[in-house]
Amino acid sequence: MKRLFSRAVFPLAAGLCLRLFFVLKFPANSGDTALYEEIATNWLKHHVYAMDVHGSLTPVDLRMPGYPAFLALIYALTGRTGESARLWVMLAQIAVDLFCCLVIAALAAAMFMLADKGGSIKRVFNAALWLASLCPFTANYTAVLLTETMATFWTATALLFLVALAASSNDLLFPEPRKRWECNGSEDFRFFAPSAGLATGFGTLFRPEVPLLLFAAWVGNAFLLLSHGKARHLLRMILFTSLACVLPLVPWAIRNALAFHELQFLTPKYSTLPGEIVPRGLMAWERTWLFRVKDCYLVPWKINEESIDPDTIPARAFDSPEEKQRVAAILEQYNDDLTWSQEEDDAFGQIARERAARHPLRTYLWIPALRAVVLWFTPRIELLPISGNVFPLAQMFDEDPADQACTILLFFLNIVFVGLGVSGAAKLWRSSAAVRPALVFLTIFIVLRTAFLTTLETPEPRYVLVCFPMLIALGAQLFGGKDGPEPSI
Repeated sequence: MKRLFSRAVFPLAAGLCLRLFFVLKFPANSGDTALYEEIATNWLKHHVYAMDVHGSLTPVDLRMPGYPAFLALIYALTGRTGESARLWVMLAQIAVDLFCCLVIAALAAAMFMLADKGGSIKRVFNAALWLASLCPFTANYTAVLLTETMATFWTATALLFLVALAASSNDLLFPEPRKRWECNGSEDFRFFAPSAGLATGFGTLFRPEVPLLLFAAWVGNAFLLLSHGKARHLLRMILFTSLACVLPLVPWAIRNALAFHELQFLTPKYSTLPGEIVPRGLMAWERTWLFRVKDCYLVPWKINEESIDPDTIPARAFDSPEEKQRVAAILEQYNDDLTWSQEEDDAFGQIARERAARHPLRTYLWIPALRAVVLWFTPRIELLPISGNVFPLAQMFDEDPADQACTILLFFLNIVFVGLGVSGAAKLWRSSAAVRPALVFLTIFIVLRTAFLTTLETPEPRYVLVCFPMLIALGAQLFGGKDGPEPSI
């Protein structure tokens, strides 16, 4: 039994079985899946990053190019495209996710070494590897063609380099050698800073908000470096990481400059096809009441596709019967032709301004807070054929006991992962001052990313998955034990 838990091959084999289970039993697709497939196919066959718009192949910039490039590579290697290549894409994502598990384990070991308070690095490494391999939430997303697997991998890789960068900064300030993490602060800085920037840049090719990692690292290291008069070192860190981050994005920016005559390194804030109206008014109205992803199916994800019944919209979306009548009148116009107009959007914008003026705390505090809670504590079963409704417990259990039992299990598993991360962070904070700048950086990133996600028009819980490498690496610290003989990894 001891050998079972001490060899990396066993958790990786278990993780492979779990991911194959999801891929073979519950393969899924999303609204974005077909979009990514179309762009990748056109890119491979016609050498144009484009979509078919009204029968014409039209260049687009509504998604970052990383995932379409990944799909195009799989298409080129397998000779298949679209739906016929999905299994091959999922198998490739399994390989990437299992490698990500090793990166997470290395991240956990690095943080444990940075604390340098005794105990077993090997136990921490293996605990993180088991937790990452058996995490059902990240494993489940290998069974769908979305960016989550790739974004999580690059985030974990960037985190590993950024934690190492924090260690090199510590050695620069406190050059006395430590027992388990000995490095040359200046030389290692020249490796870790560009590496962290490059990993962040490659991650940005899949998700445009990944650079929040670097901003969090800059702020987290600033407290330590500025307090010791190392402003020049902080500026070098910012320069090296930011330049390295921009480097992978340069081809994308050049392409956008040639195609759209504007230099843009990221996708536009609102991704629309040419000729589509950005529904800013509707989104402003939704921010006054929408906090669950299932509510997106009632209004925003129906725009220009289906009719919208005002009676299906939750009561919290209306402050009075008169307001509901105004919304119903606007939707009646939309339902006539299923085409969203600027006039209809402006009318929703006016309602949104009135609601925000009446209840500013609701719009700018309580709804974002509710979105944050839902993002972090959802059962994360969007891809599985279960309801995902935890409450009301008794009613849901009476309707479908098996469904509710699975939902509750995943609900509590999610709480366990969050709890492990918080507990591990608390243990590290108490154990050593050397690891605190890294913990500050991780905390800032989680707070920044959560705050950013609460501003999106569709607060999907899957966007939090890139934070799970941190939760797992921190949770593994609880398994390191106390001072004792150190086995080699």
